[in-house]
Amino acid sequence: MNEYKPSPDMLEKYADVLVRCALNSGNGMKKGEVVYLEVPECAKSLLIALQKSVLRAGGHYITNFIPDETARHFYELAEEHHLNFFAEKHLRGKVDQADHFIFIIAEANKKELEGIDPKKIMMRQKTHKPYFDWRNEKENAGKLTWTLALYGTEDAAKEAGVSLEEYWNQIINACYLDKENPVDEWKKVFTEIDRLKNELNKMKIKKLYIKSEKNDFTIGVGKNRQWLGGTGRNIPSFEVYISPDWRLTEGEIYFDQPLYRYGNMIKNVHLRFKDGKVVNAMAEQGENVLKEMIATENADKVGEFSLTDIRMSKIDKFMAETLFDENFGGKYGNTHIALGNAYKDSYPGNPSKIKKEEWAEMGYNESVIHTDIVSTENRVVTAELESGEKKIIYKDGMFVI
Repeated sequence: MNEYKPSPDMLEKYADVLVRCALNSGNGMKKGEVVYLEVPECAKSLLIALQKSVLRAGGHYITNFIPDETARHFYELAEEHHLNFFAEKHLRGKVDQADHFIFIIAEANKKELEGIDPKKIMMRQKTHKPYFDWRNEKENAGKLTWTLALYGTEDAAKEAGVSLEEYWNQIINACYLDKENPVDEWKKVFTEIDRLKNELNKMKIKKLYIKSEKNDFTIGVGKNRQWLGGTGRNIPSFEVYISPDWRLTEGEIYFDQPLYRYGNMIKNVHLRFKDGKVVNAMAEQGENVLKEMIATENADKVGEFSLTDIRMSKIDKFMAETLFDENFGGKYGNTHIALGNAYKDSYPGNPSKIKKEEWAEMGYNESVIHTDIVSTENRVVTAELESGEKKIIYKDGMFVI
């Protein structure tokens, strides 16, 4: 049986959505700008489509073409000095040169790193913190945008329990690639997300109470916050989200969507928070990886809270990939939180003007980790406003504002 492959026309539509819509916060890249394309080997056909789209837009591309399955032997053989090596000049130049980044997720082997000591992976991530900081600083100054997209592989489809064609159909439907002009469809989505953001920001929410059969969870929004979404950072992206004050998180939350992290499946995660920190973390599978991740500096605190409305998301299958699973629509939409780093553009002013100590004073978390964990259980989200009034803002998978 021949392996399913998306048509060249479909991939060109996909590339155009990323280049001409997702970048520049939904406005697409401009003539003369430089985009850094980071694409694995198994997604070569999408890389070619991206390069063509960049050229047609009048832009320039730099390509990092990543060979498949080359990470495992590094971690198996790497000693501490390898894990701590930081290619400062190369990475600094990369950030300085690029106006945009496009990252493609495509895994020939989703379990490539299974069994690798998670401490090694965390150490490597920590080593690269300056690189992530440089990117964030440039983004916060309004001089860099990025987007992230998924290329379906046989192994990813297998992990999701569907055929490769079914897997790609989820990508095609979610990204409007079956429409004549997908970019126009995304403009409509961004318009609706803008409406929801504006309504939420006008409400002046103090706290959010998330309640369901298994969840009893409180998020403290905090001061100097705004809701985000529709920025083109991820394709697809239907979520409306905020980076809350981590210090005000309380209660218990259960996540029914499995999470893949460092080549391992983490299943049925249950977290309990007290005084803003995870005080108990359990998982039916992969608990050791979960706990090792949470032990990373500030990864025991919330960096993001998000809601997805079923009326926007067409994703109705588990995809074994956070980018899609955090935008799951299904029957009841989803709630997800991210453990770790906060999004600084949740600050309503100019993030580039804020000093490190000021971020800490406002309760914006900082970490090399940003791990999204998803709950699709039917829930009611009630907002407590600064006035003391309480209003239901989300139920049965939909915003009611």
